[in-house]
Amino acid sequence: MSPAADSVGWGFVGASTWAARYLAPAVAAVPGSRGVGVFSSSRERGERFAASNGLEKAYASLDELLADPAVEAVYVSSTNDRHAEQTIAAAGAGRHVLCEKPLAVSLAEAIAMEDACERAGVVFGTDHHLRAAPTIAAMRRLLVEGAIDEIVAARVFHARALPEELQTWRLESPGAGAGVVLDITVHDVDAIRFLTGDEVAEVTAATANQGLAAGPVEDSAMGVLRMRGGQLVSFHDAYTVAHAGTGIELHGKTGSLIGRDLLMPDPVGEVLLRRGEAVERIEVGERRPIYEVVVERFAAAARGEGEPVASGVDGIRSLEVALAVLQSAHEGRTVAVLEPAKGI
Repeated sequence: MSPAADSVGWGFVGASTWAARYLAPAVAAVPGSRGVGVFSSSRERGERFAASNGLEKAYASLDELLADPAVEAVYVSSTNDRHAEQTIAAAGAGRHVLCEKPLAVSLAEAIAMEDACERAGVVFGTDHHLRAAPTIAAMRRLLVEGAIDEIVAARVFHARALPEELQTWRLESPGAGAGVVLDITVHDVDAIRFLTGDEVAEVTAATANQGLAAGPVEDSAMGVLRMRGGQLVSFHDAYTVAHAGTGIELHGKTGSLIGRDLLMPDPVGEVLLRRGEAVERIEVGERRPIYEVVVERFAAAARGEGEPVASGVDGIRSLEVALAVLQSAHEGRTVAVLEPAKGI
């Protein structure tokens, strides 16, 4: 049976653990999307990925993947230092791009990626999947409805034990964008931006190597974000904390929204609304696989219907703050986050 005319064909750039665990199954499950093939820097790994995920092809090069007319969108999940070059190449070939976070290892590269996709007229999305979590969506809805009035402070705790299968370049390759800040803090920033509708104005942070990562790579970070509205947001990110759970707390003038065990790639966790001693468990609605929502929204955007879960601009802004976190920790001072250039 030939694919439907409006079905979006996906190519995978990078045979990553994340692509195999989440993106490829989501593409297979979502009507209107289909997996076509994969390019990996390791041909053997690419062939294994294709076989295990029901893809037709393992390409010998990125150019070969981008030359295939069946590939209309690509998911880029190579190491962070390769994202820019691969995304710009895909845009030049007229392919829509969903790129893993962080978009790049420098702000200039990320802006170049956005510019390339804008010039080519293709959809550019960042894989900030937490926006698609039913818990996060419920918290955003309650905030818009005024459930806790004006936010005065927030807290994000996203410290976990890095799974063994991911304990590779993330722990040992600074040039590839290793470390917990570019991996996890970017998610915190995007979640807070999404929930509050506000931007980060400045950052004060510290990082540490607690023995899991190699050499100069940080495996733990703590800090405070000052939002443009004046609210303070504390964060704790780590690869070295196995038992804390994850969460977001938003504290308003008339109540607090408390999310527990929700900063995950699966639709788990709970949301509580607390006013004094009264605690209400919030019904978050259907708990669809998060990445099915990500793929569905991106494929629809590629067909000209709506927007991806998170845009390329969202990825630029989260990267800018993450880089400010690293700068603050390195220099031991508060670092301002500049007003976005070019309207970004």
